[in-house]
Amino acid sequence: MESTEEPGKAVDHRLIRAQYTDETITVYQAYSPHIAEPAVAAGTFVAPFKRDRMTWIKPSFRWMMYRSGWATKPGQERVLAIRISRTGFEWALRHACLSHFERGVHDTQSAWQESKLTSPVRVQWDPERATDLSDLRHRAIQIGLSGEAVDLYVNEWIIELRDITPLVRAIHDDVRAGRWERADAAIPAEERYPIPADIRTRLGASG
Repeated sequence: MESTEEPGKAVDHRLIRAQYTDETITVYQAYSPHIAEPAVAAGTFVAPFKRDRMTWIKPSFRWMMYRSGWATKPGQERVLAIRISRTGFEWALRHACLSHFERGVHDTQSAWQESKLTSPVRVQWDPERATDLSDLRHRAIQIGLSGEAVDLYVNEWIIELRDITPLVRAIHDDVRAGRWERADAAIPAEERYPIPADIRTRLGASG
């Protein structure tokens, strides 16, 4: 199983690992066919997708597999790979607030609460996952978009939207059969994303 860190208790080492180019970054979401199929046809999210709800994007393929149970959980049967502009991605991070109060990032709890009320984006750092979905020692980012951020995401940031469920199911078959090398080889390669210094400070990222 591929792993840059040993499985075990997560430490507070916060990285964004992703598949990206000079202009774009790939994030993942999982939905029911009811939402995924119209989105794939349109190349962006359309009804019955609801813009008035917070929608979470995840740059980590393995974390998406953990969250969706390899596309087996109800309402998450289709995994989408969404290529968005890096400009939009970094706008989201610059307008984000951590989902919980954290000393060293926020001056006071009241300052965090005020920021939370006015920020259209939430960020949380959760333990990254190995291919067997066990915890790794570094954390992966999950980004929740609401309000203005959802509109920008749907209308401007999305460049390409693909249904990768067949790939997910093929990898899951290899995982269940213990074919770890083949599973790892099929997982999209992710590299450490260069987080600008102002964003690292805002979100308590490691780099």
